[in-house]
Amino acid sequence: MKNIRYNISLYIIIPLVFAGIALLSILISYQIAGYYLNKSLDPFWPLAFWASMIIILTVIFGILVVRMFMNPLEKFVRSTEKLGLLKNVADEKKKTGAGDDISRFTRVFEQVTELLSKVEAREFFPQIIGQSKAMRGVLSRIMKVAPTDSSVLIFGETGTGKELVTKSIHEHSAYKGKPFVALNCAAIPETLLESELFGYEKGAFTGANASKPGKFEIANKGTLFLDEIGDMPLEIQAKILRVIQDGQVERVGGTSPVKVKVRLIVATNKDLARMVDEGRFRQDLFYRLNVFSIYLPPLRERREDIPVLVDCFIKQLDKQIDVSSDTMRLLAAYNWPGNVRELKNTVESALILAKDVIEPVHLPPAVTGNAGISIDMDNHETDIDNRLKDLEKGIIIDALMRSGGVQVMAARRLGIKERSLWHRIKKLEIDVASLKYGSNK
Repeated sequence: MKNIRYNISLYIIIPLVFAGIALLSILISYQIAGYYLNKSLDPFWPLAFWASMIIILTVIFGILVVRMFMNPLEKFVRSTEKLGLLKNVADEKKKTGAGDDISRFTRVFEQVTELLSKVEAREFFPQIIGQSKAMRGVLSRIMKVAPTDSSVLIFGETGTGKELVTKSIHEHSAYKGKPFVALNCAAIPETLLESELFGYEKGAFTGANASKPGKFEIANKGTLFLDEIGDMPLEIQAKILRVIQDGQVERVGGTSPVKVKVRLIVATNKDLARMVDEGRFRQDLFYRLNVFSIYLPPLRERREDIPVLVDCFIKQLDKQIDVSSDTMRLLAAYNWPGNVRELKNTVESALILAKDVIEPVHLPPAVTGNAGISIDMDNHETDIDNRLKDLEKGIIIDALMRSGGVQVMAARRLGIKERSLWHRIKKLEIDVASLKYGSNK
């Protein structure tokens, strides 16, 4: 005989049990009251006794339910805290003596979730350095779009790692192992860009002594990455649109089209939507390319990644050298207009000058000149709310780094309550675990 099982949610079972207890108590109370009233007796004491029994049974059942669910949670939290990975939760509870079990469990689960997402990021994207929530959001979008054939538009300032993200999409797609071709549209003269993209036939122009395939043909059945597409002339934009629509290219000087199947990924550091409004970028091409967009945050919006990046750059250069806490605070305070690329160059320059420890004196004047929390007041594209948000985030990160990542001490430095700091950290999406270079002065 087939064994049939029905799974019922605990959200249904537990309320039904308590409702059953309440219904049973009402029915029995009604019977007791009716029995004594029919005999002209006072039902007060029997009803009081029965109410006491119901209260006791309900309390016992409630305790059993709580123990049934809280014991495994308590064991999990204790085991996790013993690992030392969630030191902040245990230390803050000891120092403040505050916090109920629910808030404690909530904070542990939040940190465990963050930790697991970091592990996943390192596992799937070892080449992308960054553990902040902003970067984990980027990695999540990469994972979602990579298995598809959709075109991807990557927005981001210069030096944020747009080509690195493109390669990650390619490596996690069905095109892995197939051609990956990259072309910087801003680095190719306008007169040569068309032949670079579509190729040319022999004799198409002076110097064309042999036929040459373009980037679309070379990337056939693979991925083509067009960087800085905002610098592409309008005439070539129209031809790109035709390739996307027809799935074929025509070489310069050629007469017969060549079929191609290419996963197209483009990137830009410009506002394409505004360029469309100004007539400097084709609207139809913009909508064709903007099937799925990924925004790469500048380094100033993910300052908590700076210690991780610095540590990684030092290891890449195979150096055994430390970074002083004062130096790390300066690096975290600087705005980094050149983003990750500028940070890497700064670290490499400091390693040449330093012997055992990188001190502030080894940093460029541009970095040490912003010893306080900096904010780009010349960026007219950023409104005052975002500027204040960046300033607040920088101040909190500086306090956390000075406190070695201990939120209790950071709250004292900032002159606010610990709970207020915790809410600000959540609102600004600051990854406290990454701020490991602070000093406890």
